[in-house]
Amino acid sequence: MYKNSTVPNNLTKTNEGTPGFYGLGIAPKILDILEFIKFKVPTPIQLKAIPLALEGKDVIGVAQTGTGKTHSFAIPMVQILAQKKGLGLILAPTRELAIQIDEACQGIARSFGMKTACLIGGASMRDQVNALKRNPRIIIATPGRLIDHMGQWNVMPNEVVMLVLDEADRMLDMGFAPQIEKILHFLPKERQTMLFSATIPKEIMHLVNKYMKLPVSIEIARSGTTAEKVTQELFIVKKEDKPKLLRKVLEQYKGSVLLFSRTKHNARKLTRAIRDMGYRAAEIHSERSLFQRREALEGFKTGRYKVLVATDIASRGIDVTGIELVINYDLPEDADNYVHRIGRTARAGHKGHAISFATPDQSKEVRDIERLTRKTLPIVKHPEIMAESFSSHPSHSSRPFHEKSGRFFARRRREQRSFKPKKFK
Repeated sequence: MYKNSTVPNNLTKTNEGTPGFYGLGIAPKILDILEFIKFKVPTPIQLKAIPLALEGKDVIGVAQTGTGKTHSFAIPMVQILAQKKGLGLILAPTRELAIQIDEACQGIARSFGMKTACLIGGASMRDQVNALKRNPRIIIATPGRLIDHMGQWNVMPNEVVMLVLDEADRMLDMGFAPQIEKILHFLPKERQTMLFSATIPKEIMHLVNKYMKLPVSIEIARSGTTAEKVTQELFIVKKEDKPKLLRKVLEQYKGSVLLFSRTKHNARKLTRAIRDMGYRAAEIHSERSLFQRREALEGFKTGRYKVLVATDIASRGIDVTGIELVINYDLPEDADNYVHRIGRTARAGHKGHAISFATPDQSKEVRDIERLTRKTLPIVKHPEIMAESFSSHPSHSSRPFHEKSGRFFARRRREQRSFKPKKFK
């Protein structure tokens, strides 16, 4: 069982009248760091999570991607470790996310003389062993690589006093449940645990009930809620018309574009096709080396690449501000991934847009997305692409969830009248 949180009522406010970091119990030295890096207003998840974490409570944080979750646990972890012995351990599903967490932690820990170690696959084991020999206070790791180091006695799990599971739903989606269970089995029972996730499937509740002590639940948005300022469109086209539609969409949008493919094979093919269209593009998926993935991500951040083609397995950790458009070239196998995908735009309160391509036989996938997000995806048409519709006689299980009540089509018509898609030239 767990209980809901309350918001601190002793917060000071910025000149704009919004709550600041003062009053959350953060140490003055960390407040100075936050001011230096121009962090002035805490996000809702930071506002709620930081005071609870500093009190030593176990915390479950439910919030969309791009809402500032990393500093929600990085700030308390550094402050707590500065006052007691032991290690902080942060588990993340992907190499990219682990690297970004490490960079965020270093920005705060360095002022306290604390070192960090980032343990990820695809990187040198020797370098990681050397980093561990320097006695880091915070370890950021992907589950598989951490178990490798534990097996070689490079990491002493009995010294962990604070554990964070970041993007917990994604770790379970990627098949890390056995590794997580193994790691948790070796950690001390007397520890503080924080779990962050955009969705809370039943597998996470198993971890909560088994390994957390009366956790406080912080739900910034209901599980499955999409980013607040992202607008969405759905095109229904034949599979063979997708490349032509992609070309038209890329001609219309001038900013950075993050495109999702379901498979790494298709990601490679799409990257080549986009380059043939005259755009600079990079790919990021599990078959790319760590160096290649970092180069692609850095090039996308700096604007060297207009389009980044990614698979879901590599999508966590793409923390890039200012992405104008997310394209779901292939709909995800799991509806939860749709929320994470489109959350890569409209980050930190900015506006963003997401376009999805669906084929006529994918009404079930669309229905699952609409059920999770509690929103109807507005269907739009391109004047130069033959528009399709979902199969005329879908099975009962593949119908959109609104349709079963008889109100589906009327609601669709209202959505179409009220929604104004971006006009194509």
